[in-house]
Amino acid sequence: MLAALGTVVITSLSGVMMPGPMFAVTLAKSLKSPWAGVWVSLGHAVIEVPLILLIYFGLAQFFQNEIVQLVLSVLGGGMIAWMGIGLFRARKELAREGKDTTYNAFVAGILMSGLNPFFLVWWVTVGSLLLMTFLDAVGTSGLILFIVVHWLCDLVWLSLVSFTVYRTHSFWGEKLQEWIFIVLSLALLYFGGQFIVKGIIAYV
Repeated sequence: MLAALGTVVITSLSGVMMPGPMFAVTLAKSLKSPWAGVWVSLGHAVIEVPLILLIYFGLAQFFQNEIVQLVLSVLGGGMIAWMGIGLFRARKELAREGKDTTYNAFVAGILMSGLNPFFLVWWVTVGSLLLMTFLDAVGTSGLILFIVVHWLCDLVWLSLVSFTVYRTHSFWGEKLQEWIFIVLSLALLYFGGQFIVKGIIAYV
């Protein structure tokens, strides 16, 4: 059982620590609150827990449908790119006036998870294999344990990021903070565009 748990922890951390739209938005929100990582991870769980349950009950094939993946890629990628544009436009107000974006960290966690097509693909492929392997080792009663351990990996990492960023951002200066928002907005634009392009290419 310990070996199975170790595999879940390592695989989960490798996923959450990978740079992506959720990590980018966590950094942006962390400039305003040390609790950003906690709220982003809670929003992330709103999408992730039902998805795990859907996979457990055998509905993974729905997300493997080519049309479904294309729609998720185009709509999700477009929304993430739109959020990147919004962050870029508000960069001066965010850095100079201490304002925040119109969506809070909890909503950001929901959007960055639900609109990320590759997050869904990860769960249909790597995640489903990880889940089934774990349940084979510990039994079906381990489903709740799997969900809790996986989510705790998200919570610990994102909380560490947000606390570190918030505690140190006052030393960065207004101009540097503005440039950070620019970089993060460009990152969201990149991820959104990448999702759209890859989704279309995969479908074609």
